[in-house]
Amino acid sequence: MDGSLKVDRLLDSLARLDSLLVAFSGGADSAFLLAAAAKALGSERAAAATALSPSLPPSEVRGAEEFARSLGVRHLLPSTNELDREGYRRNAGDRCFFCKTELMSVLGPLAETEGFANVATGTNADDTVAGFRPGIEAGRRAGALTPLADAGLTKAEIRSASRDWGLATWDKPAAACLSSRIAYGVTITPGHLTRVGKAEAALRSHLRDNGIPVANLRVRDLGEDSARVEVDAEHVAALRDRPELLSVVEGFASVTVDERGFRSGAMNEMLPDPEKYR
Repeated sequence: MDGSLKVDRLLDSLARLDSLLVAFSGGADSAFLLAAAAKALGSERAAAATALSPSLPPSEVRGAEEFARSLGVRHLLPSTNELDREGYRRNAGDRCFFCKTELMSVLGPLAETEGFANVATGTNADDTVAGFRPGIEAGRRAGALTPLADAGLTKAEIRSASRDWGLATWDKPAAACLSSRIAYGVTITPGHLTRVGKAEAALRSHLRDNGIPVANLRVRDLGEDSARVEVDAEHVAALRDRPELLSVVEGFASVTVDERGFRSGAMNEMLPDPEKYR
Protein backbone atom coordinates (compact mmCIF):
# COMPACT_ATOMS: atom_id res chain seq x y z
CA MET A 1 0.00 0.00 0.00
CA ASP A 2 1.19 3.51 -0.85
CA GLY A 3 2.59 5.50 2.08
CA SER A 4 0.05 8.30 1.66
CA LEU A 5 -2.79 5.79 1.88
CA LYS A 6 -1.28 4.46 5.09
CA VAL A 7 -1.19 7.99 6.50
CA ASP A 8 -4.87 8.39 5.61
CA ARG A 9 -5.56 5.10 7.39
CA LEU A 10 -3.67 6.38 10.44
CA LEU A 11 -5.61 9.63 10.57
CA ASP A 12 -8.92 7.79 10.19
CA SER A 13 -8.08 5.42 13.04
CA LEU A 14 -7.00 8.28 15.31
CA ALA A 15 -10.14 10.28 14.55
CA ARG A 16 -12.23 7.42 15.90
CA LEU A 17 -10.63 7.69 19.35
CA ASP A 18 -12.15 9.79 22.10
CA SER A 19 -8.75 11.19 23.09
CA LEU A 20 -5.11 10.15 23.13
CA LEU A 21 -1.99 10.57 25.25
CA VAL A 22 1.12 9.90 23.18
CA ALA A 23 4.21 8.45 24.85
CA PHE A 24 6.51 11.04 23.32
CA SER A 25 10.25 10.38 23.37
CA GLY A 26 10.97 13.24 20.97
CA GLY A 27 12.07 10.88 18.19
CA ALA A 28 10.80 10.85 14.61
CA ASP A 29 8.18 8.15 15.15
CA SER A 30 6.46 9.47 18.26
CA ALA A 31 6.73 13.02 16.90
CA PHE A 32 4.85 12.02 13.75
CA LEU A 33 2.25 10.17 15.80
CA LEU A 34 1.76 13.24 17.98
CA ALA A 35 1.38 15.49 14.94
CA ALA A 36 -1.11 13.05 13.41
CA ALA A 37 -3.08 12.91 16.66
CA ALA A 38 -3.21 16.71 16.78
CA LYS A 39 -4.52 16.77 13.19
CA ALA A 40 -7.10 14.05 13.76
CA LEU A 41 -8.29 14.95 17.26
CA GLY A 42 -7.38 18.58 17.78
CA SER A 43 -5.11 20.07 20.43
CA GLU A 44 -7.64 19.56 23.22
CA ARG A 45 -8.07 15.81 22.75
CA ALA A 46 -4.41 14.92 22.07
CA ALA A 47 -1.42 15.41 24.34
CA ALA A 48 2.17 14.32 24.77
CA ALA A 49 3.89 12.76 27.77
CA THR A 50 7.67 12.62 27.99
CA ALA A 51 8.95 10.55 30.88
CA LEU A 52 11.77 12.14 32.86
CA SER A 53 14.42 9.77 34.15
CA PRO A 54 18.22 9.45 34.29
CA SER A 55 18.11 7.47 31.01
CA LEU A 56 16.84 10.46 28.98
CA PRO A 57 19.40 13.12 27.98
CA PRO A 58 18.32 16.68 28.90
CA SER A 59 18.77 17.76 25.26
CA GLU A 60 16.03 15.32 24.24
CA VAL A 61 13.65 16.84 26.79
CA ARG A 62 14.25 20.34 25.46
CA GLY A 63 13.65 19.21 21.89
CA ALA A 64 10.44 17.42 22.88
CA GLU A 65 9.16 20.51 24.67
CA GLU A 66 9.78 22.68 21.62
CA PHE A 67 8.08 20.23 19.27
CA ALA A 68 4.96 19.84 21.41
CA ARG A 69 4.76 23.63 21.75
CA SER A 70 4.92 23.99 17.96
CA LEU A 71 1.83 21.76 17.67
CA GLY A 72 -0.05 23.60 20.39
CA VAL A 73 -0.68 20.44 22.41
CA ARG A 74 -0.24 19.87 26.13
CA HIS A 75 3.08 18.38 27.11
CA LEU A 76 3.18 16.43 30.36
CA LEU A 77 6.50 15.60 32.03
CA PRO A 78 5.95 12.75 34.51
CA SER A 79 8.86 11.04 36.23
CA THR A 80 9.56 7.35 35.88
CA ASN A 81 11.73 5.22 38.15
CA GLU A 82 13.16 2.43 36.03
CA LEU A 83 16.11 2.13 38.39
CA ASP A 84 13.74 1.00 41.13
CA ARG A 85 13.04 -2.16 39.12
CA GLU A 86 15.55 -4.93 39.76
CA GLY A 87 15.06 -6.40 36.29
CA TYR A 88 16.01 -3.08 34.71
CA ARG A 89 19.10 -2.62 36.89
CA ARG A 90 20.18 -6.21 36.23
CA ASN A 91 20.38 -5.30 32.54
CA ALA A 92 19.84 -8.71 31.01
CA GLY A 93 18.44 -9.08 27.51
CA ASP A 94 14.94 -8.26 28.71
CA ARG A 95 15.82 -4.84 30.17
CA CYS A 96 13.47 -3.01 27.79
CA PHE A 97 10.54 -5.03 29.09
CA PHE A 98 11.01 -3.58 32.56
CA CYS A 99 11.60 -0.08 31.19
CA LYS A 100 8.37 -0.08 29.15
CA THR A 101 6.48 -1.69 32.03
CA GLU A 102 7.57 1.18 34.27
CA LEU A 103 6.62 3.72 31.62
CA MET A 104 3.13 2.32 31.20
CA SER A 105 2.65 2.03 34.96
CA VAL A 106 3.05 5.82 35.04
CA LEU A 107 1.32 6.85 31.81
CA GLY A 108 -1.76 4.68 32.33
CA PRO A 109 -2.82 6.37 35.58
CA LEU A 110 -1.67 9.76 34.25
CA ALA A 111 -3.95 9.43 31.22
CA GLU A 112 -6.87 8.56 33.46
CA THR A 113 -6.21 11.48 35.78
CA GLU A 114 -5.82 13.95 32.92
CA GLY A 115 -8.88 12.68 31.07
CA PHE A 116 -7.33 10.81 28.14
CA ALA A 117 -9.03 7.59 27.09
CA ASN A 118 -6.03 5.96 25.42
CA VAL A 119 -2.24 5.78 25.54
CA ALA A 120 -0.19 5.12 22.40
CA THR A 121 3.46 4.51 21.62
CA GLY A 122 5.44 5.31 18.46
CA THR A 123 6.02 1.66 17.55
CA ASN A 124 6.22 1.40 13.76
CA ALA A 125 5.70 -1.45 11.32
CA ASP A 126 9.44 -2.16 11.07
CA ASP A 127 9.65 -2.58 14.85
CA THR A 128 7.03 -5.33 14.84
CA VAL A 129 9.09 -7.53 12.52
CA ALA A 130 12.53 -6.66 13.92
CA GLY A 131 12.49 -9.78 16.10
CA PHE A 132 14.03 -8.69 19.39
CA ARG A 133 11.74 -6.09 20.96
CA PRO A 134 10.79 -7.00 24.57
CA GLY A 135 9.59 -3.44 25.16
CA ILE A 136 6.87 -3.83 22.55
CA GLU A 137 5.53 -6.87 24.38
CA ALA A 138 5.42 -4.92 27.65
CA GLY A 139 3.48 -2.13 25.97
CA ARG A 140 1.03 -4.62 24.48
CA ARG A 141 0.42 -6.24 27.86
CA ALA A 142 -0.25 -2.82 29.36
CA GLY A 143 -2.81 -1.98 26.69
CA ALA A 144 -0.85 0.65 24.77
CA LEU A 145 -2.08 1.38 21.27
CA THR A 146 0.35 1.23 18.32
CA PRO A 147 -1.35 3.32 15.61
CA LEU A 148 1.70 3.65 13.35
CA ALA A 149 2.29 -0.10 13.25
CA ASP A 150 -1.42 -0.81 12.83
CA ALA A 151 -1.48 1.48 9.79
CA GLY A 152 1.52 -0.39 8.36
CA LEU A 153 3.78 2.67 8.39
CA THR A 154 7.49 1.91 8.13
CA LYS A 155 10.30 4.12 9.40
CA ALA A 156 11.06 5.36 5.88
CA GLU A 157 7.41 6.19 5.24
CA ILE A 158 7.15 8.05 8.55
CA ARG A 159 10.20 10.13 7.69
CA SER A 160 8.84 10.86 4.21
CA ALA A 161 5.43 11.90 5.56
CA SER A 162 7.07 13.98 8.30
CA ARG A 163 9.05 15.85 5.65
CA ASP A 164 5.87 16.43 3.63
CA TRP A 165 4.21 17.86 6.75
CA GLY A 166 7.19 20.11 7.46
CA LEU A 167 8.07 18.44 10.76
CA ALA A 168 11.56 19.27 12.02
CA THR A 169 11.98 15.67 13.20
CA TRP A 170 11.75 14.11 9.73
CA ASP A 171 15.49 13.44 9.53
CA LYS A 172 16.29 13.31 13.23
CA PRO A 173 18.77 10.49 13.99
CA ALA A 174 17.60 7.64 16.20
CA ALA A 175 18.16 8.41 19.89
CA ALA A 176 17.48 5.39 22.08
CA CYS A 177 17.62 5.78 25.86
CA LEU A 178 21.02 5.93 27.53
CA SER A 179 20.65 2.47 29.05
CA SER A 180 20.93 1.02 25.54
CA ARG A 181 24.58 2.11 25.58
CA ILE A 182 25.45 -0.17 28.48
CA ALA A 183 26.47 -3.74 27.70
CA TYR A 184 24.07 -6.44 28.87
CA GLY A 185 25.20 -7.86 32.18
CA VAL A 186 26.70 -4.57 33.39
CA THR A 187 24.52 -3.30 36.22
CA ILE A 188 22.80 -0.03 35.34
CA THR A 189 23.36 2.76 37.84
CA PRO A 190 22.80 6.53 37.70
CA GLY A 191 26.56 6.89 37.40
CA HIS A 192 26.72 4.69 34.31
CA LEU A 193 23.93 6.64 32.64
CA THR A 194 25.47 10.01 33.46
CA ARG A 195 28.88 8.91 32.23
CA VAL A 196 27.74 7.81 28.79
CA GLY A 197 25.44 10.80 28.43
CA LYS A 198 28.23 13.27 29.15
CA ALA A 199 30.68 11.34 26.96
CA GLU A 200 28.36 11.42 23.95
CA ALA A 201 27.54 15.12 24.34
CA ALA A 202 31.23 16.03 24.67
CA LEU A 203 32.32 13.89 21.73
CA ARG A 204 29.56 15.11 19.43
CA SER A 205 30.47 18.73 20.15
CA HIS A 206 34.20 18.04 19.76
CA LEU A 207 33.75 16.28 16.42
CA ARG A 208 31.57 19.06 15.10
CA ASP A 209 34.20 21.63 16.09
CA ASN A 210 36.76 19.57 14.15
CA GLY A 211 34.74 19.38 10.96
CA ILE A 212 33.21 15.92 11.50
CA PRO A 213 29.44 16.47 11.66
CA VAL A 214 28.25 13.02 12.74
CA ALA A 215 24.55 12.25 12.67
CA ASN A 216 24.59 8.98 14.61
CA LEU A 217 26.94 8.58 17.55
CA ARG A 218 27.05 6.14 20.45
CA VAL A 219 29.48 5.65 23.31
CA ARG A 220 28.98 2.03 24.34
CA ASP A 221 29.91 1.16 27.92
CA LEU A 222 31.36 -2.34 27.71
CA GLY A 223 32.12 -2.63 31.43
CA GLU A 224 35.46 -2.67 33.22
CA ASP A 225 35.97 1.01 32.30
CA SER A 226 36.08 0.18 28.60
CA ALA A 227 34.10 2.08 25.95
CA ARG A 228 33.53 1.64 22.24
CA VAL A 229 32.55 4.55 20.00
CA GLU A 230 30.21 4.09 17.06
CA VAL A 231 29.73 6.80 14.42
CA ASP A 232 28.28 6.85 10.91
CA ALA A 233 30.30 4.53 8.67
CA GLU A 234 31.58 7.41 6.53
CA HIS A 235 33.26 8.99 9.57
CA VAL A 236 34.93 5.86 10.98
CA ALA A 237 38.20 6.45 9.12
CA ALA A 238 38.47 10.02 10.39
CA LEU A 239 38.27 8.86 14.01
CA ARG A 240 40.59 5.94 13.41
CA ASP A 241 43.21 8.22 11.86
CA ARG A 242 42.86 10.89 14.55
CA PRO A 243 42.63 8.99 17.86
CA GLU A 244 43.31 12.21 19.79
CA LEU A 245 39.71 13.22 19.05
CA LEU A 246 38.59 10.58 21.54
CA SER A 247 40.35 12.35 24.42
CA VAL A 248 37.12 14.11 25.38
CA VAL A 249 35.48 10.77 26.22
CA GLU A 250 36.18 10.87 29.94
CA GLY A 251 35.57 8.32 32.66
CA PHE A 252 36.86 5.30 30.74
CA ALA A 253 40.35 3.77 30.87
CA SER A 254 40.05 2.43 27.33
CA VAL A 255 38.19 3.97 24.37
CA THR A 256 38.16 2.38 20.90
CA VAL A 257 36.36 3.00 17.62
CA ASP A 258 34.03 0.36 16.18
CA GLU A 259 35.25 -0.29 12.63
CA ARG A 260 31.76 -1.36 11.55
CA GLY A 261 30.26 2.01 12.32
CA PHE A 262 26.95 2.86 13.94
CA ARG A 263 24.33 0.11 14.08
CA SER A 264 21.04 0.51 15.88
CA GLY A 265 20.74 -2.20 18.53
CA ALA A 266 24.43 -3.14 18.32
CA MET A 267 24.40 -4.37 21.91
CA ASN A 268 21.99 -7.13 20.90
CA GLU A 269 24.84 -8.66 18.88
CA MET A 270 26.51 -9.50 22.18
CA LEU A 271 23.59 -11.59 23.46
CA PRO A 272 24.27 -15.34 23.19
CA ASP A 273 20.58 -16.22 22.84
CA PRO A 274 18.22 -13.29 22.17
CA GLU A 275 15.27 -15.64 21.66
CA LYS A 276 15.16 -16.53 25.37
CA TYR A 277 14.06 -12.98 26.15
CA ARG A 278 11.22 -12.74 23.65
